[in-house]
Amino acid sequence: MVGLVGVVLIAHDVPLASHLREIERDRLTTSIERDAFTIGGQISPALATAEPQREQTIADIVGAFDVDSSSTVVVVDRNGYLISSTDPMHSLGDDYVSRPEIAAALLGNPSSGSRPSVTVGEDLVYVAVPVLSGAEVLGAVRITYPKSVLDARVNEQLRGLLIAAAVSIAMAIAVAILFARTVSRPLEDLRQATDELASGRLDVLAPESGPRETRQLARSFNSMAGRLGNLINRQKSFAGDASHQLRTPLTALRLRLEQASEAAATDPEATREHLEEALNETDRLTHLVEQLLQLARAEGSVLQSTNFDVAELVNERIEHWTYLAAERGIEIVAEDVVAVQAMTSELALREILDNYLDNAIEASPVGSRIEVIVVQEENDLDIVVRDHGRGLTDEQRRNAFDRFWRAPGDSNRRSGSGLGLAVDPSTRHTCGAVQPRYGDGVRARPSTAAPVTSDPRRESRRRTHRDSPHR
Repeated sequence: MVGLVGVVLIAHDVPLASHLREIERDRLTTSIERDAFTIGGQISPALATAEPQREQTIADIVGAFDVDSSSTVVVVDRNGYLISSTDPMHSLGDDYVSRPEIAAALLGNPSSGSRPSVTVGEDLVYVAVPVLSGAEVLGAVRITYPKSVLDARVNEQLRGLLIAAAVSIAMAIAVAILFARTVSRPLEDLRQATDELASGRLDVLAPESGPRETRQLARSFNSMAGRLGNLINRQKSFAGDASHQLRTPLTALRLRLEQASEAAATDPEATREHLEEALNETDRLTHLVEQLLQLARAEGSVLQSTNFDVAELVNERIEHWTYLAAERGIEIVAEDVVAVQAMTSELALREILDNYLDNAIEASPVGSRIEVIVVQEENDLDIVVRDHGRGLTDEQRRNAFDRFWRAPGDSNRRSGSGLGLAVDPSTRHTCGAVQPRYGDGVRARPSTAAPVTSDPRRESRRRTHRDSPHR
């Protein structure tokens, strides 16, 4: 921490000090230049005359002006000869034209800066201005300071900044000592817990002690450790879940493409419709893959709940499965589906319906039908998927949601994976609002306890799907 504060102070204060130094130097130079112009204005009438006493008059004006004792004021006439000086070592009549600042001022150009002085033996900061009478240059005034004097004044102005930096360093040292005592111990405990977790101890917990931030970090670590254990288990089952979940949209996509290929030569409109549906299936497949990855990587991921029309979703999934059912001589019927809104995860409900319809088609005999019923009971909503297959015993119903379980004597045992219903609990828990129920025959009933509202103006008429070209 001390090092960080030091770096910050260096990065901030060094450029700031340099900037303040330049500002202070410019301020002093401007002040000296103002004094030089003021003196020049006061001596201008005396320089314009040829009176014998003008040198004394100018000396009196310069002597009366309030200038710093460390400065030297020099006045020269238009030819560059010394008329007055506050330095007693100077001799009147000395030629100053060789000084570049004097030469520039006699040409009517004010100048300022610093240069080494052979006479004084050190660097000088100077300001030289012309003495004017109208447009005529009567002479020049030069004020000089030893550069060391101005540097001392600038450094004095910066002393406050240096004191503030020193106080900051001292405070940083004190805070660092206190921080090390109160934080390092809990952090060391957390580090040890992290090492144990990395070595494979998934049940390790970090002590929740120390400052509030450290306690929050420990709680986050403990939550992470718990979720990591669940994540490992989820990763083990991900391959099985993903393969089954992807099979349904891939099969539908293949059917759509086959139907588009068959209709390409005779029915362009049907071909376009099948291709559009194939693109929609591709989008659903992409979305499904993304959701499966989220489910596999994070324990407790929550699918977004939205308010949507359940009847519209049910009719969409029935239409989606009609083509596959028709190939097996099975009819899917939607009975008394009323437009109703529900707040839950549309994706989770879609996947559960797909799994139930898939299992119902697999279990239904040729020539039978599957009923899909949407029943609103006060604030609950039941979606019943009922087939007329062999049905399940009570024991089989209890095992129906176990992974890789398949009903004895099932004609689909060779091709089925036993994951169709097993995937639903994962989706259901992620959604948080969809629950399964079981009825007579085989009635799979996903139910939502979320608020539901019906719209009588959008009530759907009884809908029967018999129009498949594959019947």
